[in-house]
Amino acid sequence: MNTSFTALLSLQVPIMQAPVGAAAGPELAASVSNAGALGSLPIWFLPLKNVPSMVTATMQLTCRPFSVNVRADLNQQPHVNAAVQSGASLVHLFWGDPTPYTAAIHDAGAKVIVTVASVDEAKQALDADADILIAQGWEAGGHVRGNVTTMALVPNVVDIAGSVPVLAAGGIVDGRGLAAALMLGASGAAMGTRFVASEESRAHTEYKAALLAARQSEAVYLADLFGIGWENAPHRALRNSTVRAWEAAGCPASGSRPNEKEIVAIRGDGKPIERYSVVLPMAGASGNMEALAQYAGQGVEGIKEILPASRIVETTVYEASACLSKFRS
Repeated sequence: MNTSFTALLSLQVPIMQAPVGAAAGPELAASVSNAGALGSLPIWFLPLKNVPSMVTATMQLTCRPFSVNVRADLNQQPHVNAAVQSGASLVHLFWGDPTPYTAAIHDAGAKVIVTVASVDEAKQALDADADILIAQGWEAGGHVRGNVTTMALVPNVVDIAGSVPVLAAGGIVDGRGLAAALMLGASGAAMGTRFVASEESRAHTEYKAALLAARQSEAVYLADLFGIGWENAPHRALRNSTVRAWEAAGCPASGSRPNEKEIVAIRGDGKPIERYSVVLPMAGASGNMEALAQYAGQGVEGIKEILPASRIVETTVYEASACLSKFRS
């Protein structure tokens, strides 16, 4: 299953693990990369001093390519520099204009991946010399930048991208989704929610269980509900007790929401987590995991079991190949 994406990065399969925040550590990123796909290591929320050790830890687990993920709307050039100097060869920019970053990344010998949510953003990224685009549809879990669905967005981004590989993202959890992405002209697919529900994910077991039990309709779009720590950033998460109480109160703005400033959980390092925090339920945390932000895309109902990341890659490719073979016949 060779595409321009796999050829550019010397991968075996056209799959990328989306960053998925703190749920993705070196173990998950390396496992995905070792399976022939592209793993991702989010570093944007790390203290700068911790970036080199996280990159090094991932490189000790895999000799294959993986990307580091930073937020383009923040001043994260020091994070980029630290990652590249530690050996990272791919930088994934998300949530903002990539232009201030790309030249320096290329000068350092690394490639640039940019997530876009509209044709205009795709043009901006192409003008900035992005090497790979991720077209993120509205169905995606976690933080959602645009309002166009994956099916509608991907072909339009592909049409203007030329030789630049485009990955489809948003609602893709299995081989049927990968096959559909390829039929739309994409060079592969980025999957997030599916890899949160993996053995190597650092997500709390209760969060993983919630993903397995969730119905499609329970992955709801929220303009700014879980915004403590990342304000004014739309996101998609499971409808839980926090969401239901807020909806029952008439969806009030910040400052008037039910039980604000309530501590609902404690992180593994002992720090408190307020209700409406951006923080997702992580292994090692204690308290009410159900009340925290359980990010999930609309494809969540298609996730039936927790699997090793390598098995997810293998199964996805097998299913996609079967779908494409059936189409050809």
